[in-house]
Amino acid sequence: MTVYSEENTLSIKTDDDSDRKPSKYKKFFQKYFFEGQKLEAKHDLKLMKAQLEPEKELSFLEKYRKYIGFLIPMGFFHLVWWTLAIRYDLFRLYPTHYEMPVTMILGATVAGMTSEGGGAVAFPVMTLLLNIDTKVARDFSLMIQSCGMTAATFTIIWMKIQIEWHAIILSSIGATFGIIFGLQFVDDLLTGPEKKMLFVSIWFSFALSLFLLNTQKKRTTFEKIQDFCWWKGAVLFGIGIVGGLCSAFAGSGVDICAFSMLTLLFRLSEKVATPTSVVLMAANTCVGFFWRQLILCEIQPLAWEYFSISVPVVVICAPFGSLLASHFHRLVLATFVYVLEIVAVIGFLLTGPSWNLIFTGMGIVCGSFAFFYLISKLGMYLQKDTPKNTPTLTVYYNP
Repeated sequence: MTVYSEENTLSIKTDDDSDRKPSKYKKFFQKYFFEGQKLEAKHDLKLMKAQLEPEKELSFLEKYRKYIGFLIPMGFFHLVWWTLAIRYDLFRLYPTHYEMPVTMILGATVAGMTSEGGGAVAFPVMTLLLNIDTKVARDFSLMIQSCGMTAATFTIIWMKIQIEWHAIILSSIGATFGIIFGLQFVDDLLTGPEKKMLFVSIWFSFALSLFLLNTQKKRTTFEKIQDFCWWKGAVLFGIGIVGGLCSAFAGSGVDICAFSMLTLLFRLSEKVATPTSVVLMAANTCVGFFWRQLILCEIQPLAWEYFSISVPVVVICAPFGSLLASHFHRLVLATFVYVLEIVAVIGFLLTGPSWNLIFTGMGIVCGSFAFFYLISKLGMYLQKDTPKNTPTLTVYYNP
């Protein structure tokens, strides 16, 4: 076990090979790709106590908790899927629809690792590369994430990874209202090209703001929202509504909206904000899937076909992505966000959009960037009121 710390934190080191000096490459890998899991405080203390008392061995469940948390959702979904696949011969769809299961290998892994759900990969691939109707792409994104993100959520909660429950509860309530209102009244007001433009513009501006934020040396981050009060709850509820509206036309949105507020305004670490956004998106996609299929009854057959053969992929890759991300440094997680948004913008431009959409998108990028930048400055101002003379223990568990 290794306990690292940032500014104003306590640190403990109990590694057996502490006297050895690792190479710079090994140090780089350990720092950014095997930093350790940020677990719930109670579970952290339990593991620390077991480490300091070697005569008391961990139970089988505790020792292999992360692997069990990965296998349970995968086993459940695969049992159901193979039963249905054999009954309805879903294998016949692979020769003509193989592109989406292949795409979701990356999409689901990204969904589990970052604040952007699988829709952040599926939606642009389907609309920009495969030229599929935006409604089909949106429906598929909601459907497939309802399985993949749910599987990743189980893994996150089972492994007891640190998440922000205030954000999950309040933003989920707001997102429920937002996605239902968006699907019912807003979705038909936007054209396909406009949805593509909004998708890439808003999220690219957020990536810029996150990059500027991470250029600050020794940025102080927190494990939960400090001094939670009514106005912070109102912000979480409001950002949930906005995120739900985005999910209504793009298949994802509440995850990145909540992630932006948690990191920029409340200064949570990306290692906490990322799994929190995964849980949020899982809940929101289930609501969207329910509304589109059982209330509006408008999900097209093509979306169902893509969904039916992509499930066995996402229920493996999404939990695996969450498992990987729990060990990565927060800057690595942020870098994934940068890369995804740059690729999405390039993909949008390669589709040959009209100059009107390009200039509108540039205006949205500038306006959104200014908004996110102001939010980050407000977060910096609020941070000044946080007491800094009380050290906090930050534990990253490496078995």
